[in-house]
Amino acid sequence: MPGDAGGAGCEYGGMLAESVLEGLDPEQRAVAEAVKGPVCVLAGAGTGKTRAITHRIAYATLTGVVTPQRVLAVTFTTRAAGELRSRLRQLGAPGVQARTFHAAALRQLTYFWPRVVGGEPPRIIDSKIALVADAAKACRLSLGRTELRDVASEIEWAKVTQHRPEDYPAAVARAGRRAPADVVDVARVYAMYEQLRRERNLLDFEGMLELTAAVLTEHREVANQVREQYRYFVVDEFQDVNPLQKMLLDTWLGDRDDLCVVGDPNQTIYSFTGASPSHLLDFTRDHPDAKVIKLVRDYRSTPQVVRLANGVIGQARGEGAIRHGLELVAQRDQGPEPVFNEYDDEVAEADDAARRARKLIEEGVPAREIAILYRINAQSETYEAALAAAGVPYVLRGAERFFERPEVREAVVRLRGAARAGADAETDGTGLILTVRHVLSGAGFSDRPPEGAGAARARWESLAALAQLAEDMAADNPKAGLPDFVAELEERAAAQHAPPLEGVTLASLHAAKGLEWDAVFLVGLVEGTLPIIYAETPAQVEEERRLLYVGVTRARVHLSLSWALSRSPGGARHRRPSRFLGGLTGKTTTHTPARADRTKRRAAKGPLPCRVCGRPLTAAVERKLGRCEDCPSELNEELLIALKEWRARVSAEQKVPAYVVFTDATLQAIAEHGPESMEDLARIPGVGKVKLDKYGEAVLDLCGP
Repeated sequence: MPGDAGGAGCEYGGMLAESVLEGLDPEQRAVAEAVKGPVCVLAGAGTGKTRAITHRIAYATLTGVVTPQRVLAVTFTTRAAGELRSRLRQLGAPGVQARTFHAAALRQLTYFWPRVVGGEPPRIIDSKIALVADAAKACRLSLGRTELRDVASEIEWAKVTQHRPEDYPAAVARAGRRAPADVVDVARVYAMYEQLRRERNLLDFEGMLELTAAVLTEHREVANQVREQYRYFVVDEFQDVNPLQKMLLDTWLGDRDDLCVVGDPNQTIYSFTGASPSHLLDFTRDHPDAKVIKLVRDYRSTPQVVRLANGVIGQARGEGAIRHGLELVAQRDQGPEPVFNEYDDEVAEADDAARRARKLIEEGVPAREIAILYRINAQSETYEAALAAAGVPYVLRGAERFFERPEVREAVVRLRGAARAGADAETDGTGLILTVRHVLSGAGFSDRPPEGAGAARARWESLAALAQLAEDMAADNPKAGLPDFVAELEERAAAQHAPPLEGVTLASLHAAKGLEWDAVFLVGLVEGTLPIIYAETPAQVEEERRLLYVGVTRARVHLSLSWALSRSPGGARHRRPSRFLGGLTGKTTTHTPARADRTKRRAAKGPLPCRVCGRPLTAAVERKLGRCEDCPSELNEELLIALKEWRARVSAEQKVPAYVVFTDATLQAIAEHGPESMEDLARIPGVGKVKLDKYGEAVLDLCGP
């Protein structure tokens, strides 16, 4: 009878729903069963937050609380969105929309454009650099490569925090932000950028979010249609939401509260881009009846790594740390203690990291399960050289996207053609492996990698990753054929979900967030690098502490932390270990700075070369520093602090802005060069005759031994 069939269906759905809850720990199960919003999940690193929220969505759909098509799960990367969709399919909840803010906005804007706007839709630009360059040229400003990048980032910050060009200078002052150039010049370039963008019918990512929110606000019928489509919202990494994204989310929600947010206040590391942790920290103020659930059981790392992570973040200061601090509880078996190492110079530090990485590989740790993490990308070069010399393969994360590499595009074309031609071997999983390797051999793949490093080795590594992916697929599904493999590649390419490359990962701490490895080397942990020299306010310093916490929590088993007292072999050993290591190393980590050995710079025609990498210096700030802004420096941090304190006193006495005395870049150049005479001081760009006469003796007194 129909009633019986319906009853059987409900019973079957209930059985499926209960099976979704199996295997969850008590806190994860509490998340899964909290199917009605508002819900705030505070999830520590390695605590299974993705597992918790996917099971929550699946449980809600299987119990009839919401249909899959009415769910919108918002993530920050296409890879994370792809992972969510894949897990939900496995849990029996296909049809859930999992997208980034930008992908969801673009989809809606494209759909409604003909109805509410009409005409040719604008072209979306992936990068602002070219347009910023045109805007700077129109403003008669000469900006170097680094300055163009920094101004583009500054425009992005202004747009996500909803500040127009005319408001920018005041906004920078209120935020205590360090502008990459004169604030008036940045505002002029920003205004011209917006003018050129409109004239050329272009739309950047920030404009896309803003325009989507405007369409929903101004067209009630559009808002009603979107809100009818999406009634159930989940937002991951909520601590990284910026004001513009929050505005769009509020527009999607309307007056409803079926919202589940997930985040970790201890991993708030993107405030400089405009992200605001206040949306997570103040969630219960906005939603007083919200259910708050904490996930603290760490399934990723050994107790030794977890203990160090808790030690790092346990010293955090500020309201967020007090109100929402999460102390992780390790669930794994015991492992080795973290290792702390001090070196005379960066070359020795890098060489030893390469040696120990090779030893781990020899002991059975896959190269792709090892990472070397640093604060700024310019630090990678020393480690690239060290790994190459040690014969250790490496992958530079943050470089060209995997599926956009020429060799990968060529390989996918060849595999697609072979699949259409029916080249698939009709055997077990071994057939797929052999077929893929045969097709890849036509693109230059071989069983043995080429000698040394360079482009040939990088090309081989890319093809080897595809071959390894075929092996993984065959192991999971022995019946998989070449068409299945090609479909997997196309889905991964759409989500930018690259297969793991067989090499040690080199990445910045920011780029490492969301990833994990068996072994992690945290390098370059010195004052001026971590915390970075530009972190001046207490809030900025605390964000740097959280960056170290993120690095520590990337490690599953092996963890090494190191620092070098000098940048170059034979250099002055005046660096100090990061203040964040205080009380954690089990030994003294202080070091008294020594006077650096200085060399006189010779006059040269044309642009000065960077004293670190040799590149000609064209940007004003780089000429002042004598190096590329991203290149490592031998900076006397104590001298820089003393110079800034002196400048603050002078500016207060003379009632002038601090930059009128000396700019930050000039003070940094002085702290790097350590002038010993008036002649040395006069050679530093930014120290003219007037300032030399006015401040020279005071500055030299500070620089004295």
